[in-house]
Amino acid sequence: MPRRHPAVRAGLAGLVAPVALIQTAGMATALAQTAPEPRAAVEGPQRRAAVEEIVVTAQRRQQSAQDVPISLQVVDSARIERVAAQDMGDLAAFVPGLQVKADSPTQPKYTIRGVVTDDFGVGTDPAVGIYVDGFYSARSGASLLAFNDVERIEVLKGPQGTLFGRNSAAGAVSIITRKPSDEAEGRFLFRVGSYDKRRAEAMMNLPAGDDLALRVNAVFNQRDGWLKDDATGEGLSREDNWATRAALRWGPTAGTNAILTWEHEELDQDARPAISVIDVPPFPGRPSLPYNPATFIDPRDGPVLNDVIDNHETRELDSVTLTLTHPLSWGELASLTAFRHFETENREDEDGTNRRDLYFDTNNIEDNTSFYQEFKLSGAAGPVDWVAGASFWHEKAEQQASTSATTDSINAVLGNIGVGTPFSDLDNFVLIPFGIPFRLLGNSWNETMANEGTFKAYAVYGDAIWHVTDRLNLTLGGRLTYDKKTFSWFNGPRLAPELDETIRTLADLGVLDLAGVPPEALRFDVVFDVGALEGRKVELSDSWTDFSPRVVLDYALTDSVMAYASYTQGYKAGGFNSVEPLSRFDNEKVRNYEIGVKTSFPETGLQVNVAGYKYFYDDKQRVRLVQETSGSSVPQYIVETSDDKAVGIDLDALWRPIDPLEINLAVSWIDAEIDSKVTREGLDLSGQPTGEPRWTLSGGAAWTQPLGDGATVQVAVQHAYRGAPRCNTESLAVGTCGDILPFDVGGPYHRTDLRVAWTSASGAYTVAAFANNVFDNRYVTSLNRLTADTLGTVFSALSEPRMLGVDFAVRF
Repeated sequence: MPRRHPAVRAGLAGLVAPVALIQTAGMATALAQTAPEPRAAVEGPQRRAAVEEIVVTAQRRQQSAQDVPISLQVVDSARIERVAAQDMGDLAAFVPGLQVKADSPTQPKYTIRGVVTDDFGVGTDPAVGIYVDGFYSARSGASLLAFNDVERIEVLKGPQGTLFGRNSAAGAVSIITRKPSDEAEGRFLFRVGSYDKRRAEAMMNLPAGDDLALRVNAVFNQRDGWLKDDATGEGLSREDNWATRAALRWGPTAGTNAILTWEHEELDQDARPAISVIDVPPFPGRPSLPYNPATFIDPRDGPVLNDVIDNHETRELDSVTLTLTHPLSWGELASLTAFRHFETENREDEDGTNRRDLYFDTNNIEDNTSFYQEFKLSGAAGPVDWVAGASFWHEKAEQQASTSATTDSINAVLGNIGVGTPFSDLDNFVLIPFGIPFRLLGNSWNETMANEGTFKAYAVYGDAIWHVTDRLNLTLGGRLTYDKKTFSWFNGPRLAPELDETIRTLADLGVLDLAGVPPEALRFDVVFDVGALEGRKVELSDSWTDFSPRVVLDYALTDSVMAYASYTQGYKAGGFNSVEPLSRFDNEKVRNYEIGVKTSFPETGLQVNVAGYKYFYDDKQRVRLVQETSGSSVPQYIVETSDDKAVGIDLDALWRPIDPLEINLAVSWIDAEIDSKVTREGLDLSGQPTGEPRWTLSGGAAWTQPLGDGATVQVAVQHAYRGAPRCNTESLAVGTCGDILPFDVGGPYHRTDLRVAWTSASGAYTVAAFANNVFDNRYVTSLNRLTADTLGTVFSALSEPRMLGVDFAVRF
């Protein structure tokens, strides 16, 4: 740990108390699960409580959170239990500055301080790095995992390029699981709740002598759908998932430690539903084009109609990691090795109707294998604590972006874009009038873009903390990374076997000749119209080099107050747009300036931390849906770049005025705007908001009341708020933001969670009742325009309703 003045050390040590309480470095704090020992007595029967010192690994070494000059929020297992969180998507609302869009768990989007990169396809990477026990979970398809025996979660805000490396330009989320221990223990939890919720967790820790221990845990989760299809009555958003982990710890020699971990997860649930905001007229009427946002219906009150074939979202993941640590005479050597493989599939409705002539769905299929190796050295030399290392990353990724339609909906698309209606024309004017028993409408239609990528990354890094004086520390660090990527695209002819058989039959009968329609005229692509590239596999290779430095100065003003100033850089590797052949883009880079103050006043039970920052984000990539791209007459996803900038303030406070009571508050304010951007349509967005709301906050309180028999009852409440997104010219033009809509999209957002828990005197038994989203607030979280300009359909996603439940837990 960093060296400080002896008085500071004594003050920090005096803060430690036996309580499962979270302390943050630069952001919000979490509440404790058990009542702590008092630090100092006050007047009256109740005493002021203390705040525990929390050890984190935010700087790749173990340190007190109060010594870490980084904007940091830590969430412990107690907070996870209090909001009944299953994954990061359930926690994000209570971490100001962090947003996780998790309605599709195989394609989540993480945002920190307003920075998000749409991880659309395997050719690009997210801007927020997700780490599990120090190992990078690269693809978004494997970054939203079920919480399973988690010790704590560290959310690092701002670029972490030096300490965590590539693809952590916006920040990093580090999930730390519990390790095998020398104490035999077990835990079982069973949860029942709304919509026939059933969740079971089990854990066993089995030591075998002084140098061997095994920890095994599993979680099973099922739930019926909280939405129902109005036409079929079938449930939507159903869950049926399970995961397990086994960790073996071995200490072959004194000081040497090895932990081998295997993890397996199977996710099987409904894909996200598409809830229409268009009042679709009865068949054969169709939605009007162009669509008018002022006529949208509120999806919270309208019907839910989905007809996607084989609706599902699945993931099968296997991960094996090995962590070795060995003491040296001058420090410590660590080796981190990881192998991971996952397969995902996500087939979801993209029109929000149950009409065959408006049918469109997408299926994202991924197969990903990765290998990671890092060697890390750490130690201390005089007044310097240092860490250095080298790493290698290899990834093989395959993806199929598959789209399915019907000849009826393709016919409607062609008519809407002014090309004509060939299938209905032949049916209505040739086949039906002449009694020919064949139809071109009513057939399936599929187009697929297939991608393969091989990615390698090499890095060396170093980070040193120089204790200039007993109170002053200077940190210097840097990471040099080399990325090399090879990527390919392949789009074959559209697949429509029933249609092609009919075309062949009509051609053999001479019907098409009489109609003046050659068979080739009915064989075309609509979604992936790549022109001369059809049927050809094309490939690009590229490489990028980045150096991400870090400079930090921190000073202990008093025994209870530390101030710091830092300059950090981060980057996201360049890549390729998986649905735009032969496209490429360069690294994203961010420069971040930050100042902060961390305070802790044990005599008042108060802790307050404040951080202010300003960043400049260069070449930020964004995947956007546009009309009339090269080679296609229907909307396509393209990559655009912009330079963004932002200033912001993060504040958190924890107050324990008396023993039973804890109060926490976290506030984030940001002014994020586009510094420079001109869209492909020539729209200049420079100087306009990026869309990020100014304010997010989380606050709550917990009261732990001892009972006469030694048991306790705890009542905890937590509230989260996210402000309304700030509109710009583009979002106003496409109708996804602004007063023209009859409902708000993306905010303002309120959520209140309540939990009441009884714990026996021994701590072995706990019964808790909880209510998430107590006031049943319902929000439109997003609008999707994928089929808006071709079929006239626009659909939305909704937040979950109130969820009630009861937990039964046993520890032994």
